[in-house]
Amino acid sequence: MARCVLLLLAVCLTACSVTPPSAPIANAAQVAHAPGVGGASLASRPGRPEPVTLWQDQSIFKLVGRLIATARTDVMVEMYELGRRDIIYALGAAHARGVAVRVITDPTVRASRRSAAVLDNLGVPERVYPVDDVRHQIDHVKLLIADGEAVVGGMNWGAHSDRNHDYVLETRLGVEVARLIRIFDQDWGLAGGEPAPLAAAPSEIAQTAPGEEIRAMLEGALGGARFRVLAEVYTLTDAEVMAGLAAAHRRGVTVRVLLDPNQAYNRHAYALLSASGVEVRWYPIPRGALLHAKIGLFDGELVLGSANWTQSGLGVNHELDVETQDPHAVAAFGSRFASDWDRSRTG
Repeated sequence: MARCVLLLLAVCLTACSVTPPSAPIANAAQVAHAPGVGGASLASRPGRPEPVTLWQDQSIFKLVGRLIATARTDVMVEMYELGRRDIIYALGAAHARGVAVRVITDPTVRASRRSAAVLDNLGVPERVYPVDDVRHQIDHVKLLIADGEAVVGGMNWGAHSDRNHDYVLETRLGVEVARLIRIFDQDWGLAGGEPAPLAAAPSEIAQTAPGEEIRAMLEGALGGARFRVLAEVYTLTDAEVMAGLAAAHRRGVTVRVLLDPNQAYNRHAYALLSASGVEVRWYPIPRGALLHAKIGLFDGELVLGSANWTQSGLGVNHELDVETQDPHAVAAFGSRFASDWDRSRTG
């Protein structure tokens, strides 16, 4: 029976053009210098990977594929939109070789529901996050943990997500990975009918629902900025955040905000911030793509993750953000933002 299951899995992998675990994977230097990878390079210190690395756009999926394909003990995934067949079958392959794989998905996304069914067929343990329909809540988290490394950010794993402009932070810092594992276990327990919400704790990792840690992190960074605030945001509607951006401008901080022009909700933010003197531009997205990032640089503090700067993102949905002051990650985003700003338009 076991032999038949393994045979079936191999057929699925081939049919879906998924790289099997034994196939060659790009080495660290190749991945680090792929297009879209910023500052903190895996190859920048031979033999000593950076504690955190900022990844951008399509290169994020090279990172995800490598971490799943090379995992030997544990893989934990919590993903709002899970629709990439290569990743789904890579998770199945990891499970087949004895890795402890667990996956949490959001039930409101059709692609995620379909993927959960495929994972069930592959024998991968999966659970559905119990969203609060009354509050129109979603589980908007994007998290991967594999053998002591973790990836947090804004990039979904949808069939076409690699078209979008987005960021994730890879961290190898033990205290951060431990906190992320506890958050995943919190959500796994909740999805299994055993709620045990974590108490708020000072950390570079912040969640929303339970609590409003992300709002506290974001507003603290914004209120403490003295020189610059550079932000790329998919959806910006939260009144307190917009007031904070305007207040930063009034106290002499350089404030620049890039927004997705196809989000109707952003028009009010654009008009309000422009009237307040804040520099705002529309990001030049290609057809079929999104500016999907939720990231801000506040002097030397970088905050990014799944939470849009909205009331839902900061107070209703289950969200996950991370903060870093790593100079390589800060420089990488600063460089990319400058390029994005120069290519963007006003009006």
